[in-house]
Amino acid sequence: MDIETKKWEVLCSKEQIDERLKELGSQISEDYKGKNLLVVSLLKGSFIFCADLVRQINVPVRIEFMTTASYGHGEESSGTVNVVSDVKADLEGYDVLVVDDITDSALTMDFVMKHLSSKNPASIKSCVLLDKPSRRKVDLVPDYCGFTIEDKFVVGYGLNFGDYYRNVPYVFNVTNEDR
Repeated sequence: MDIETKKWEVLCSKEQIDERLKELGSQISEDYKGKNLLVVSLLKGSFIFCADLVRQINVPVRIEFMTTASYGHGEESSGTVNVVSDVKADLEGYDVLVVDDITDSALTMDFVMKHLSSKNPASIKSCVLLDKPSRRKVDLVPDYCGFTIEDKFVVGYGLNFGDYYRNVPYVFNVTNEDR
């Protein structure tokens, strides 16, 4: 598929994402003023969102990375979350903000929040670009959310389909005919 010529259903345009990032950055900056903020970016999906988000935060921020696996190359979570690469930093005394690309079943975010809570941070909250509440399997609502979307298979702006399309600067719906 040619990224330039393919006509997809765009759910979140580059302009909408940019505007929402400014709003989230402002809100997070206000909420973490005077705190010891440490952002944990969940790789690979959140790397673009997290990079753009932290540039909108105007308080000191430390950034760490964590890799989990639950999807592989499929469209559905396996239901089992594994830590592939854990944070290296001591989280004690930090106000941790976990950043991910999407929360649908919430199994990954729930697992990560519990895992990182065991490392004694001062506080822990979550931030996602996309929230798909109709797919929830655990009771978790992201503390900060870019956009709430319907139950559609989405790609772009860090989200992949078979390890491709992360570089597309907007979020779009992949239909069955595109797969």
